[in-house]
Amino acid sequence: MPPRPTPRRTVRVTVALLALTAVTAAGCEVTVTDEPGSKPGGKTTNSTRDAKTAQAALDKLTVARSGSMARYSRDRFPHWRSTGDNCDVRDTVLKRDGTKVKVSGCNVVAGTWISAYDGLRITDPAKVDIDHMVPLANAWRSGASSWTDDKRGDFANDVDDPQLIAVSAASNRSKGDQDPSTWKPQRTAAWCQYAEDWIEVKSQWKLTVTTAEKKALTDMLRNC
Repeated sequence: MPPRPTPRRTVRVTVALLALTAVTAAGCEVTVTDEPGSKPGGKTTNSTRDAKTAQAALDKLTVARSGSMARYSRDRFPHWRSTGDNCDVRDTVLKRDGTKVKVSGCNVVAGTWISAYDGLRITDPAKVDIDHMVPLANAWRSGASSWTDDKRGDFANDVDDPQLIAVSAASNRSKGDQDPSTWKPQRTAAWCQYAEDWIEVKSQWKLTVTTAEKKALTDMLRNC
C-alpha cells in the first residue's frame, strides 16, 4: 500500500511556522492572533465584575474640560529614572512585559514582546516603545500642570500602576497624546483592558476626564 499523502492543512501550518520563525529570528514584527481566553502580554481576558469595578471608579472621577498646554514640556516629567547598574525604568518594563528576556548586566538585549495595541510580535528590544497609558500631555491637561516636577517624575516612571506598557513603536506614535475619545487600540480585543488601565491610572493620580473621554471609556467597557 503506498504511503498516505500529508494533509494539506498540516503542510500549510508547517510552512507558516517556518516563516514565522524566520521572520522573528530577524527581529522583525509580525501580527499574531489571540489565543482563546488570553491577550498579548499574557494577560487574561477580563470579567464583567472587573468592568463594573472600573465603571464605578470612572463614575467617581471629576469631569472637567481639558486644561491648557501652556508651559508644557516632556522635560517636566523626568524619565527614565535610573534603577542602578546602568539600567533604568525602561529596562524594568521590558523585563516585566517580555518573555524569554535576555540581559547583559541588567540591560535588556533580547526577548519577545507582544504589543497589546496591535498584536505585533517584536523580538528586537530596540523596536519596542514604552508607552505611558495616560500620555504625559494628557496628564498635564487633566491636573498634572499643578504638580511639582518631582511628582510628575513619579507619574512618568510609575511601575506600580498600569501606567507603563511595552508596545510597538507604530502604535505608540499613532496614539500620541490622545485620549480614548480620539484614539483606541487597533485590536478591539484590547479595548476592555485599555479602558480599565486608563481608569485605574487616572483614579490613582486623581486626574480629571472630559465628557467625551468618559463616554468613550464607558463604551469600551462594554467589550469586557
